[in-house]
Amino acid sequence: MSLVRFLPIAALAVIAAPLQAQPVQPFSLGALKAAQAAGKPVLVDAFAPWCPTCRAQAPTIDKLSTDPAYKNLTILRLDYDNQTAEKKVLGITKQSTLIAYKGNKEVGRIVGITDGAQLRSFAATPLR
Repeated sequence: MSLVRFLPIAALAVIAAPLQAQPVQPFSLGALKAAQAAGKPVLVDAFAPWCPTCRAQAPTIDKLSTDPAYKNLTILRLDYDNQTAEKKVLGITKQSTLIAYKGNKEVGRIVGITDGAQLRSFAATPLR
């Protein structure tokens, strides 16, 4: 590829990168507290790989990480089977629980919703 053709493509990639949302990150209380302290909107996803509802939610939640409309949303995926202490701190009793935070304040909680439009709407709650 010639330099003349490559430079515009590279420039577009650099410009578009900040428009992308953040990737889904593994949950930790430290990551949650840091995002909250920074006043960031956060979505916590209590995920279990054996859970059919969680597996149905995952594609929509994963797509949020590439959607520019959700670029300011921090998505933290909690390992439902192995993060028992963290589940207790957050009051999570069922897998497929999603919790939305705006800074330090919990602004929503849903369980078992798999409809893509409802999931996107819920994920936008802390962005408002």
